[in-house]
Amino acid sequence: MPVELTSKHIVLFGAGKSSSVLIDYLKQLAAAKKWQVTVADNDLQLVQQKVGTHKNVTAVSVDITNAEQRKKYIGSADIVISLMPAQLHYLVAVDCIELKKHLLTASYVDDNIKKHANDIKQSNLLFLYEMGLDPGIDHMSAMQLIHSIKEQGGRVISFKSHCGGLIAPESDDNPWHYKISWNPRNIIMAGKAGAVYKENGETVTLKYEELFSGKHGVNVPGLGWYAFYANRDSLGYMSLYNLEEAETFMRTTLRHPDFCFGWKNIIDLKLTGEEKVYETDGLTISSFFRQHFEKHGFGEWLTQLLSSRLEYAKKMMEQLMNLMQAEQDAISEGEEPEDDFMMIDEKGNLTTLNVDDVKSKAAESVAIQMHEANLTLKQLFFLGLNDDTLINKGLCSAADIMQFVAEKKLALQTGDKDMIVMLHEIEYETDNKKSAVKSSLIVKGDDNIHTAMAKTVGLPLGIAAKLILEGKINETGLLIPNLPSIYQPVLEELKQHDIAFSEEKA
Repeated sequence: MPVELTSKHIVLFGAGKSSSVLIDYLKQLAAAKKWQVTVADNDLQLVQQKVGTHKNVTAVSVDITNAEQRKKYIGSADIVISLMPAQLHYLVAVDCIELKKHLLTASYVDDNIKKHANDIKQSNLLFLYEMGLDPGIDHMSAMQLIHSIKEQGGRVISFKSHCGGLIAPESDDNPWHYKISWNPRNIIMAGKAGAVYKENGETVTLKYEELFSGKHGVNVPGLGWYAFYANRDSLGYMSLYNLEEAETFMRTTLRHPDFCFGWKNIIDLKLTGEEKVYETDGLTISSFFRQHFEKHGFGEWLTQLLSSRLEYAKKMMEQLMNLMQAEQDAISEGEEPEDDFMMIDEKGNLTTLNVDDVKSKAAESVAIQMHEANLTLKQLFFLGLNDDTLINKGLCSAADIMQFVAEKKLALQTGDKDMIVMLHEIEYETDNKKSAVKSSLIVKGDDNIHTAMAKTVGLPLGIAAKLILEGKINETGLLIPNLPSIYQPVLEELKQHDIAFSEEKA
């Protein structure tokens, strides 16, 4: 699939949140190589703003659902990059097959495009999917580690890969500890399909309602503790990573623990429902919440949530006070307080407990319960329980309105910085010796436009496009970047943009 090094034409569909750094990269590429770049989106003003004035880069308006408009630009391209919403990639993909054009996208391979895998291969085309951050950089960095372990004769026992688009600590100023740096619809709908993964040899299936429990987390080097929830289908990647024999295989999304706690409440309150039952013209955010909560028993839910936490905290406080009183009584009687005592645990076993440990855990537990009780109301009020902003979006579902609310309340502000965190945890065995490696990536955005998300989604696509047009990537077919011929040169160039992993071995 070598491509002649004459003047080339790259067409990019989509100029949304994740496009800014990619467009800048393509502008530099166009200037350096005298290539042509066309950036197409339905919002011409947005494209023009991002493209600016550049003789080799053209901003155009396109209705992606209009076949004639699509084919006009695809037909003139050497390679097409799609940053359109996932459901629209298929329209672009079918045209690329018909017009014999290579295609790159950051979205997942879906069943629709899989049906065309033979056509793509037979046409000597490369359709490189999952070429962004997650999926994308996660595949490339993980496969580099896995291949390195296997080259040393190692066998991977456990593979866990975590990734999150987060807010940088210096810009974290709301009770959700989160701001939007990518497609807001995906944030609202995250986890709806539940999750399946493998842990300690067992297949684990979680329902939507179970995902955001906040029970699972990981310590990120340099940042501390983050909660995670499992991605929809980890098992499908075991064969792609050649890790069918791994006892644990899990891909997850990282979030601040308070976010997971709050989103569990959002789910319990049915605020991600998709039935269009709310007429929002003339409806305020606070009125929506009032209507919705009346329908779904908010008062009873809140009473139960708070009372259970307060009751638990009350019991723990009583136990703590009893322990402290017993210590004081012993001292008053001239006795040395006991450091340890015996008790029956939940399973009926007699166990020894340290008094100071019990006091510490009791105090910590009370603090957590009180924090969560307070956090529940803080987070809901932050979203607009008393906000009189008009929605005016016609007939909407609760999920539609939550997207509207999130885009207003959780938007990156001028000067804000987002943050990408990725962490691979791999346990492996070599000659009956067990080892472990942690590989982490932390990237911060420059500002609210040139975000870490835009860097890590856009740069892999731009770099891959360049390498294909230079004839340095010669693969064909429907692929993801799990081959050394793809991931090695891309990861190498990403280092030049300060996107590089740090490793810790144990």
